[in-house]
Amino acid sequence: MQAVHHLDGPCLVLAGAGSGKTRVITHKIARLLQAGLAPAQIAAITFTNKAAAEMRERAKALIGPRAAKHLVIATFHSLGVRLLREDGAALGLKPQFSIFDADDVLGLLKEAGATTDAALARRWQWTISLWKNQGLNAERAAAAARHDDERVAARVMQRYEERLAAYQAVDFDDLIGLPLKLLEREAAVRAKWQQALRHVLVDEYQDTNATQYELLKLLVGERAHFTAVGDDDQSIYGWRGATIENLRRLPQDFPQLTVIPLEQNYRSTGRILQAANAVIGHNPKLFEKKLWSDLGDGEPVHLVECDGEEHEAERAVAFVQSRRAAGAALRDFAILYRANHQAKSFEKALRRANLPYKVSGGQSFFDRAEIKDLCAWLRLLVNPDDDPAFLRAVATPKRGIGHQTLTSLGEFASKWKTSLYEALFAESLATQLSARALGSLHEFGRYVNELEHQARQTVGHEDAKALLLQWLKDIGYEQHLLDGEDNEKVAAARWGNVLDFVDWIAKRCGGEIENDGGLTVETEKKSVLEVAQTISVIISLAERGDDQDVVTLSTLHASKGLEWPHVMLAGVNEGLLPFKADDDDMTPQRLEEERRLMYVGITRARLTLQVSVLRRRKKGRDTVPGVPSRFVAEMKLHEAGAKLDPREKLKALREAAARRAAAAPPPAP
Repeated sequence: MQAVHHLDGPCLVLAGAGSGKTRVITHKIARLLQAGLAPAQIAAITFTNKAAAEMRERAKALIGPRAAKHLVIATFHSLGVRLLREDGAALGLKPQFSIFDADDVLGLLKEAGATTDAALARRWQWTISLWKNQGLNAERAAAAARHDDERVAARVMQRYEERLAAYQAVDFDDLIGLPLKLLEREAAVRAKWQQALRHVLVDEYQDTNATQYELLKLLVGERAHFTAVGDDDQSIYGWRGATIENLRRLPQDFPQLTVIPLEQNYRSTGRILQAANAVIGHNPKLFEKKLWSDLGDGEPVHLVECDGEEHEAERAVAFVQSRRAAGAALRDFAILYRANHQAKSFEKALRRANLPYKVSGGQSFFDRAEIKDLCAWLRLLVNPDDDPAFLRAVATPKRGIGHQTLTSLGEFASKWKTSLYEALFAESLATQLSARALGSLHEFGRYVNELEHQARQTVGHEDAKALLLQWLKDIGYEQHLLDGEDNEKVAAARWGNVLDFVDWIAKRCGGEIENDGGLTVETEKKSVLEVAQTISVIISLAERGDDQDVVTLSTLHASKGLEWPHVMLAGVNEGLLPFKADDDDMTPQRLEEERRLMYVGITRARLTLQVSVLRRRKKGRDTVPGVPSRFVAEMKLHEAGAKLDPREKLKALREAAARRAAAAPPPAP
């Protein structure tokens, strides 16, 4: 295969949907090893930890575990962490810098912007993230600001960046932006990494943003030994900073670029690909390609017209049940939709039919802010050197320890190369802080020490539950939730989640028989601290489910990279797909991305595809007429032998018979 054997110079592999791009990458790794590169000199970069893990497993099967162990298979962000851990001192970072998650960032932005308005802080968070992905710092963002809201966000960004630096912390976007800055400024560091990574492979290249592209250019240098694998027809993340412009720039920045299209699809039948090609053909092309398959024509695409969301959900259940009766497993089905709110009617219908399901991309229990707060406290009990856990615990709930105090503590810890918690007890810290600030920190530290001691000694369900409830009372967590929510019902629901979490931990302390994520287990009695030590394992068990026999409900965005034998595309109506709010400006670029999203949905299907449109749909509290999406007409289903749902076919036959009867001449007298 040409893509595998092209080793010298830059290469762009246009990997159409289902064309086996991961196979190309792993076989190219094997070919590079045959050509003399050491495993540690090959970097394969992708976008998710799951994709990186899958790639490593495939490489291990092909080249053996010993060689695979030394490959650099990473996400852009984890590679950025590695660069900063090794060479971040040039930017003033200690190797043990903290990485703030989204909730940590939100809290810091509230502080930097002097607000308790979470919605406002989230808008700042989103805006600042987009600026960072475009390579803008606070000063350049302020210069580029188009209106007052952006000018305010730029000022908040400046204060936010100052706080991150004081805490020796970075956010998720910094894991790209700071390595880029590092390689731009430090020639020796740049030369080191260019020498270390002799060939770089980038998966899902169409999803890169501006800073990721610049980082790639600096990693490969003038030698430009890289392989970018992507598909311009599957670029669907423009809303989070990804830009198809990076594909356009490649042949301009690397004139010697070799472009290799992969057009054979090994996933879908001919009629499904015919519909996909017809839709995407309406978008302008950067590079010409057309998917084909030798799997035969397959079944026609099924078009289903539904009276409303409930009827649509009923038809989806019937779709699953009919195929299941013919031998399909539940895991063979996916119901895909444009927006999260569309899942509700399908969940109700599947529950009513006793069909198990999972919502892909839905919020995990452990991703809820209140649970992450409590996990931070537990992490701190287990590992006092966990700086992000310390910062979250010390600030949740607020206890009179302000930004300036934490800034001084962070500077002190950085100077003496120690954790924040350890620095808290240093005698010389008194020279940096007022007696009041020092007293507040010491009070917090003493409480953590006391709680750790109690957690170590407390064993059994009832004692553990009593300790945990007392802890929540001591820190005033219920009041914290009430104060943080305008809606009392929302606060009560969050407190209910907390109580569920407490009971969940207490049961594990009691060694009770549990059904945990589908697995029945009986555990020994444990102390609260022992359960806290295994919290990450517990969470992974709770989130397990990839191999369960369940129907998948998923947004189209979350479905990318996945496939199922049987797929239903739901709500293919104007306003839903393409998605358009009333005040939306549907630019040509937006429409093209929505069309690519439709293309992604179609090409998830292997054997059968059902497309449903709504005659009436809900819009807020109202019901409005449903207009079929323009993408339905673009699929040219009549040419692909589209198959109407049997009920729709019967209805069409009856309507045709009625029209013929009406047109017939009256009988002779």
